[in-house]
Amino acid sequence: QVQLVESGGGLVQPGGSLRLSCAASGSIRSITAMGWYRQAPGKQRELVAVITSGGSTNYADSMKGRFTISRDNAKNTVYLQMNSLKPEDTAVYYCRGWDTARLSYWGQGTQVTVSS
Repeated sequence: QVQLVESGGGLVQPGGSLRLSCAASGSIRSITAMGWYRQAPGKQRELVAVITSGGSTNYADSMKGRFTISRDNAKNTVYLQMNSLKPEDTAVYYCRGWDTARLSYWGQGTQVTVSS
């Protein structure tokens, strides 16, 4: 079992930045890829970015150039640096991890609100 806990969400003005963190615990040696998803009110959950254990990354097109995913394997933590935030980035952001059995785990989510 893997537990994921997100932090770093909050209220930010348009054009501002936030950094989200997701700390993994439990059977962390089994974790392979980790990623971020988001869900806005009334919309489906969507991929934001994914990073493999080797550091390869993949981003949703609308996030490229503004968001950066990274991970610190020593701290079992994945980060999402979000810059140039827009009101449409408002959503609950979820951390997701996959293990070697290809099972996935979700965090509880952290709210990001972009508003003036």
